[in-house]
Amino acid sequence: MRWTGLAVSSAVLTAVVALSIAVGAQAIPPGEVWQQLWHPDGGETAAVVHDLRIPRTLLGVLVGAALGLSGALMQALTRNPLADPGMLGVNAGASLAVVCAVLFFGITDLRVWVWFSLLGAALVTVAVYALGATGRGAANPARLVLAGAAVSASLLAAINAALTLDAGVFNQWRFWDVGALAGRDAEVVRQVAPFVAAGVVLALALGRGLNAVALGEQTGQGLGVNPGRVRLAGAAAIMLLCGAATAAAGPIGFIGLMAPHAVRVLTGPDHRWILAHSALLAPALLLTADVVGRVVVRPGELQSGIVTAFIGAPVFIYLLRRRRTADL
Repeated sequence: MRWTGLAVSSAVLTAVVALSIAVGAQAIPPGEVWQQLWHPDGGETAAVVHDLRIPRTLLGVLVGAALGLSGALMQALTRNPLADPGMLGVNAGASLAVVCAVLFFGITDLRVWVWFSLLGAALVTVAVYALGATGRGAANPARLVLAGAAVSASLLAAINAALTLDAGVFNQWRFWDVGALAGRDAEVVRQVAPFVAAGVVLALALGRGLNAVALGEQTGQGLGVNPGRVRLAGAAAIMLLCGAATAAAGPIGFIGLMAPHAVRVLTGPDHRWILAHSALLAPALLLTADVVGRVVVRPGELQSGIVTAFIGAPVFIYLLRRRRTADL
């Protein structure tokens, strides 16, 4: 049944990828898209398909998989079913790094922002883990959440201060902060792909350890799992995944929250399957939101971060109001 579900998830993602390439703000007949996909003639339609839609779709797959896996990891490590990748302050760290790149170095190239964003995400992950560590060097879920909330609040205050001091920085930053797949070229995809790939491999390798840790500290140790190492590896995976996703597309919310909950309907509580399915269904959700944003206000576009917020906010409220949310 679970393998069947994985095949269904793969088929759904494949269909959404095809839809993302075929549909856009500029209406192009599907037959012409198919023709230009395999036999480009160098014209305007070929440029739209190969230079805009394909990189955008590939980035959506990478960013979606990264957000889905980091959300599943966050919910497992913090034992909080309402956790999403922003809880550890990674999004805030990446955002502050981008603001600093514009404010202090005058950098406006998105491809350079990627590296600043990744550095900011890495530094914040290390800081939060250090603040959440106990005297023996291990971090427990409650301390991680509190440390992440405190660091996020401080970083957001610093971001707001920088934006009020320099209107030019605000104009540069606000388009990135919305969260979008549009305007990213193949070079951005190439830059973030290695980080996402490393994070995916690390996250999928943690499934058994997360299952053991979910049974409790002592039980996990009895099963031969070191909970501290699992949390440290999980924090590293979140840094790679969420940092790369935020660097490339800006802070896109709710995908990391919604995807793991949708997946649990198919998989149950086994984190090995939750992680595998999240890596497939989360990009399908993100690409669907992106396609919706392209068509609802033609010839303009709604950025995918706006669409996911419209969808995700009611889902979050629904989950919050459920009496047995802790059992999800």
